[in-house]
Amino acid sequence: MSKPTHLDDSGAAHMVDVGAKPATRRRAVAGGRIAMSAAALDAIRTGNAPKGDILSTARIAGIMAAKRTADLIPLCHPLALTSVTVEFAWETGGLSVRAAAETTGPTGVEMEALTAASVALLTLYDMAKALDRAMVLGDIRLLEKSGGRSGDWRAA
Repeated sequence: MSKPTHLDDSGAAHMVDVGAKPATRRRAVAGGRIAMSAAALDAIRTGNAPKGDILSTARIAGIMAAKRTADLIPLCHPLALTSVTVEFAWETGGLSVRAAAETTGPTGVEMEALTAASVALLTLYDMAKALDRAMVLGDIRLLEKSGGRSGDWRAA
């Protein structure tokens, strides 16, 4: 197994120097789910939730979070994101989120996509908790990534 890149020779954490890496097109997609009661799901779908348009607010929260990933996750590089999208899909018993982040640069955008998906789900919970406090967030994971030295990857 190779040595972790975020540790120096003494084992102390540090930010990896990516200055010599070539800038390439990078893209990552992450997803997750929130399970909730049928009543809460119906209120969101019909626009009758007490806090208003929950999906639009959660979408914007996810986009904002992707842009702030370096402030939230230690040792992440601040990136000039060229695109962030957050999409929701209705499922039986809940919603799924799919967040994509893109940049051209020396390091990947996996953490930005994961942060966008996570914060979008947290915002859904926050805005719908008056309808259902037993909601469950889960299955947050990287779905695919492209670009960079390690190439393309897709979850099975």
